[in-house]
This record gives sequence, structure tokens and C-alpha cells, in this order.
Amino acid sequence: MACFDRASPALKETLLKIHSAQKPTEMDQRLFEFGAVEYHIKSSSSDPQYVYLSISSPLLSQEVSLAQGISPGTVQTIKGIHSDMVELIEPATEGYQLTLRLNFYKIPQGKESSKIITEMASIQAAILSCQLKEMLGNVASRNTSPGMYKPIKLVYHPREPFFVARQPGKTTAVFPMRFQEKTDVIIATAFFQELMDVGSSEAWAKVPLCAWSPIPPPELRGEQMEDLSTNGGFVSFDILPHHVKGKRLDKIVWNLLNFYAFVKYHVKVIRMTFDHRLARFSPCYRCHQQTDSSSCFRFSALGDSYRGGCESDWIILSRFCTRQAQKRVDMLMIPKPKLQDVAASVVSFAFRNLIQGDEDVGISPRRSRDCAARLKFGDSGASGAGG
Repeated sequence: MACFDRASPALKETLLKIHSAQKPTEMDQRLFEFGAVEYHIKSSSSDPQYVYLSISSPLLSQEVSLAQGISPGTVQTIKGIHSDMVELIEPATEGYQLTLRLNFYKIPQGKESSKIITEMASIQAAILSCQLKEMLGNVASRNTSPGMYKPIKLVYHPREPFFVARQPGKTTAVFPMRFQEKTDVIIATAFFQELMDVGSSEAWAKVPLCAWSPIPPPELRGEQMEDLSTNGGFVSFDILPHHVKGKRLDKIVWNLLNFYAFVKYHVKVIRMTFDHRLARFSPCYRCHQQTDSSSCFRFSALGDSYRGGCESDWIILSRFCTRQAQKRVDMLMIPKPKLQDVAASVVSFAFRNLIQGDEDVGISPRRSRDCAARLKFGDSGASGAGG
């Protein structure tokens, strides 16, 4: 996963295929995505000007019921997406919550067409974002009734629910963290501790406060046991009124929806990086696995397939090695990284992406190579490594 794109890749590819076709295309196709999301794309060669797109999307929370599934605010947001090219059809096609008529004749040719179609393929993200946006938008209101203290369970991915608890003057988002491998738990725990350390520093006093706890926070008291059973603890963010003003709201919403994906991405890259560097000491590594298999990590051999990580991956890997794998590093005689050689801005890279809301959470291959060149773990004479 190189980035977290708002647009549906399959829907975008299908719409681009129809738009770039040399002759009118006859299509009646259904696309399915995780979270019970369904798209229905229909175009006719007898009427090539229009493409009909129907969307079925479950509510982000069943506890906040809406009469017709989609709120008026969401409808207005959708109508604002190229209103001259996108028309809302009412009533929607049976079995779907939303039907749009896309005027492909008004889409210009060239690079601009790809940008417009990408925005059309982002309708599902707009629906989900609007639902959470309406919940967070109430943070600015001080008229919070006691009945609203009960946390709302939100489901963006079927197996990864999170909670939003409204309180006077703030909203707390809580993420129960679950991992399949014990190694992932260790890496993620180190990562969460870094988020807490960086977030509590004076330089990041204006961003939402991040907290991690191995036990459920007070906001989740009374919730079902299945939602509180975790092996990675609970990560929470306190969202204040000034965090959801203006353009900040969109960024906060999208980052909350993708927090699980963000964590999984970093855990995966750190595992790959650690294994790749250990593979360079393969004889000693194999010997270590055979002689001390009870205490070693089970990393898959990835060899030279790793293409590099970003600044946050390297700094978290460095701290992970020094805190969690000190004995293994010493036994393998791998040079320890000098953390003091890494700038403070590098440490805060992940936190800035996650909380401040940089749109491009992912990293480009070029940027990865540059970062890898500057922070080669275990290379003598390279910046960030030492004997």
C-alpha cells in the first residue's frame, strides 16, 4: 500500500475505460468492495452521452439512523462535485441508495479528464466522510446533552470498528488495535509510544492529543466484550473544536477513517526493513534462529525486494531495535543506529502525516530511495548508523 486514495481504483479504471473508448460502449457491470460497498455502472451505445452510476453503501454507524440512508448534507456535497457533469437521479435505482447520471460529453480530453473521473470515483469516500464529518461538526457546539456521552461505534472496515465519544468541548476517537502476529504487536506498540511522545511535545501542542493504553479507556466502559478484546491496546485522539474548523475537518476525517490502514502500512514496512537488514548477515541470522528459536522473531525472507522506507519508518525501526530487540542486535553484531544523528523533524514525520492531515500519506519510490540512502540502517559510514 503506497498511499490511501479516496477514489475507488476499480471504479476509476472502469470509468476511464468508457471515456477513452473509440466507439460507444455497452456496459452493465457491478463492482464490489470491502465493507459491503457495491457499484453499478450502466452505459448504452444508443445513448453514449450518459453513464449511470448507482452506489450502495452501508451507514458508517447503525446507531445514527437516517431516514433515507444519506443525509441532506451528503447530498449537497455530492451535488457540488462538478454539478455540470454529475446529476443526482431521484429516486435511486432499486437496491441502491444513490444513482448519478454522468455526462461524459462534458468531460474534456487530456489530463483534465483523469482528474475529473478520479473525483467521480471518490463518491463513496465523500459519503463516508460526510457521515463522520457531521458527528465531528457537533464538537464546536457546547450544547452537549448527557445522553450523547455514550460512544458511537463506527465501522469503516467490517473487522476494524472504532468509536467516537462526544464530551463537553471535545470528541474522543478510540481505536481498539488487533494484530495476528506477536511481532506486529511489538512493532505497533513501539509506534504508538512514539506517537504519544511526539504528540505530547511542545512543538505539536496544537494537534489532537494522542494516547495509548493496554486497557480500555473510560470512554468505552460498558461496551461489549468482543469490542474490548484486543492484543494491541487502545489508541485514542482528543479532537477539539479548532481541529474541525475549515479545511482541517476534511483532513481529520479522512485520517481517522484510514488510521488502521496507516498503522498496518508502517508495521509491514518495518518488518520488511528489519528482515532485509538481517538478511545481509544471513549466516549469523540462520545460526541465531537455530540456536535460539524461542526468542527470535519469525520474519519472512524478502531479500532484495524491499524498496526502501520513509523517514518515520527508519526512526521507528531504530527505536524498535534499541528498545525491543537489544539482545538480538548485540548477538548479531549489527551496528546500533545513533538516534541523536537523526533530526527531530524526522521523528515527527509520521505524526504530522497522521494528525495534521497531509494529503499524501504514502511515499513515492523516489522519496523512498532518497530516505533509504540518507538513513541506511547498519551501513558503516552512512548517516544515522554507527559502530
